[in-house]
Amino acid sequence: MKIIFAALLTLVLGSSFAATPPAAAPVTTAAPLKGQVLEVVDAGQYTYLRLKTKDGEIWAAVIKASVAKGAQVTIQNPMLMTNFESKTLKKTFDKIIFGTLANAAAHPATAPGAAAMMPHAGAAPTAPEIAVVKVPRATGPDARTVAEVFAQKAQLKNKTVVVRGTVVKVTSNVMGKNWVHLRDGTGSAADATNDLLVTTKQVAKAGDVVTAKGIAHTDVDLGMGYTYKVLIEEATLQK
Repeated sequence: MKIIFAALLTLVLGSSFAATPPAAAPVTTAAPLKGQVLEVVDAGQYTYLRLKTKDGEIWAAVIKASVAKGAQVTIQNPMLMTNFESKTLKKTFDKIIFGTLANAAAHPATAPGAAAMMPHAGAAPTAPEIAVVKVPRATGPDARTVAEVFAQKAQLKNKTVVVRGTVVKVTSNVMGKNWVHLRDGTGSAADATNDLLVTTKQVAKAGDVVTAKGIAHTDVDLGMGYTYKVLIEEATLQK
């Protein structure tokens, strides 16, 4: 299933931005984006940068900062959004990267709207890393361990799956969803089969042990080289 990667901002970002509502999913791990600034456009509280990168040209947006044309910049915590409309600029971007500018002249942490601009920052644990012990497997015909979900992904495609695990990371309120990473002590970090990403409307916090029930989507391509073997969507959580 092809999922258009479309979210950094919620609909309450502010009057400067309005996004059309494509399907969304966050990049939970991404290397900083580096490039040369070809064009700079300030709009309200934000600075748009047209960048030349090793993969070609792309627009980026950061909390307003002083950036010179021709400068080499690094965008931290990059997240891609597609079909994004800026009402201030009266322009729709096919693709645009949102993130934080390394060594920015502005101070994103205190700028208005910074919290809405950087939901991905919540993906980095703000507390000591959660210790995961083996969690008892959920019960019922749809129950699987995290490792089993990955091992059986072909058979589970577009089917209901129930997984019990420890919440190790949460990115909240991105396009009306929360993005929850679950681990249950099964699988391997070496091939990334120990961490399952779940989307839900419900609230969870790191350290919670929950049972998630949702639909398994497989071989999810978020664009820009980011893929997930399995993504559990529209999940309900039970503690």
